[in-house]
Amino acid sequence: MKIKYNAPVILTYTLIAICLLALCPKAVLNAYFSSPSGLAFSSPDFYARLVSYIVGHVSWAHLTGNITIILLVGPLLEEKYGSGKLCEMIVVTAAVTGLFNAFFFSNSLMGGSGIAFMLILLSSFSNIRSGQIPLTFILIALLFIGNEVIATLKIDRISQFSHLAGGFAGAAYGFLRGGRR
Repeated sequence: MKIKYNAPVILTYTLIAICLLALCPKAVLNAYFSSPSGLAFSSPDFYARLVSYIVGHVSWAHLTGNITIILLVGPLLEEKYGSGKLCEMIVVTAAVTGLFNAFFFSNSLMGGSGIAFMLILLSSFSNIRSGQIPLTFILIALLFIGNEVIATLKIDRISQFSHLAGGFAGAAYGFLRGGRR
């Protein structure tokens, strides 16, 4: 039996994230793989970090929490939408989330949580039909948004904003793409 690299975007993301956490010192991760904490449109570093932060993670627990979801849901969505479209969705979600975070907050983001939540909500559109909203989407959205709103009441270092932004991006892509390739 042969092993197949069946989801190139998802698997490449996962391997990069694992290698970075295993091989890079924390200072490198913080400098190059965290989102910008402010707007700096004249800096090339600003644009690179708008996307690179999704592969940087704070710890193994943080990484495994994200890649478990990403590896579970991602390959099915990559098969459905294609590698190019899924890569576009990931990059746009990362950039928009990073931009909003830099505009509204003074902290940096690290990790693929927003991407994981984008994939979760996007997956609920897998059987969308014209003129219909899947009940699974409504339930997932209510549970997801409710959980994140409740989580904002706790003081922690988790960015519920990135989770919500990723979730809204997944919902938007699901509505706009409607399962088309």
